Amino acid sequence: MRRDVVPPTGVAGPALLDLEIADGSAAPARRPQPPPADGPTWKFHPIGRTAQPGPPSAPGPLRPPAQPPHPRDDRTGRPPGNPHFRDDRTGRPPGNPQPPIAHPQAPQLPPLRPPLPESQRDLPGSRGEHLLQCAYGTQDRARRFYRDQVLDRLNDEMIVFVGRMEMAFVGTADAAGECDTTFRAGPPGFLHVLDDRRIAYPEYRGNGVLASLGNISENPHVALLMIDFVRDLIGLHVNGRAGIVDDAELRAERPQLPQEFERGRIPERWVVVHVEEAYVHCRKHIPRLQPVARNREWGTDDARRKGGDYFGVRADQGATR
Repeated sequence: MRRDVVPPTGVAGPALLDLEIADGSAAPARRPQPPPADGPTWKFHPIGRTAQPGPPSAPGPLRPPAQPPHPRDDRTGRPPGNPHFRDDRTGRPPGNPQPPIAHPQAPQLPPLRPPLPESQRDLPGSRGEHLLQCAYGTQDRARRFYRDQVLDRLNDEMIVFVGRMEMAFVGTADAAGECDTTFRAGPPGFLHVLDDRRIAYPEYRGNGVLASLGNISENPHVALLMIDFVRDLIGLHVNGRAGIVDDAELRAERPQLPQEFERGRIPERWVVVHVEEAYVHCRKHIPRLQPVARNREWGTDDARRKGGDYFGVRADQGATR
């Protein structure tokens, strides 16, 4: 289950908290700061980073800079002009203005991300996979795969494949990166190809948690994995950005959408995925499965028919309360 994570905001940095007033009085005592959030696992990354991570050393307290001595007359050893004269505005001898107080400069942090080789730029996929390809020497194989197998749309063969799928795995993440993977199934065509750049799948009444839709509402990135376990033993990845669309709104655009799916179930809303990447999943380790007939308890809220407390969670929770 995802957790709501609210990142801290408005926390002053150590450079600000350590300042002292120019007259030498101490700044208020520092409040304890929360521990920093986990950053990227650079120490485990074979590329590393261009500079060692770590917080910059805190600057010392700001104190007024040492004042240069007043100019003295070489003959008398006194300030030039009338030694008793003071400027009415500043109270200091004329011609000897107070130099401006120097303020500390913000520390310059090293770049967090190592540079990407020119040859790896403008390729499909993520920056992380490109860096690992360089680290592990797989650039040539990866470039062949990108060139031969990765599209930014669905071609005709992919559209036919999606249209006959009866299941899909859906990966989402919330704004903090907390991930969730779910399973969707239905009769062939429940994954509806709107065009070569859009796939829509229905959302029905469920357990009310709305984990996937909640993630999409914060973070539109979605990954679909469809696998043919029965006939061709092949898979298709579709990655893109998703939006939540009410059934009536999508049906106004696409009247030919099915009116119902299996046992009178009507979609409450749809997830429309805008395709950014589409590519094959190797068949080498896909098992062959044989479908068998089964009775399904559509629309039931009976806990036993839905699986009951299969993993004993409710029993464990009750024992600890």
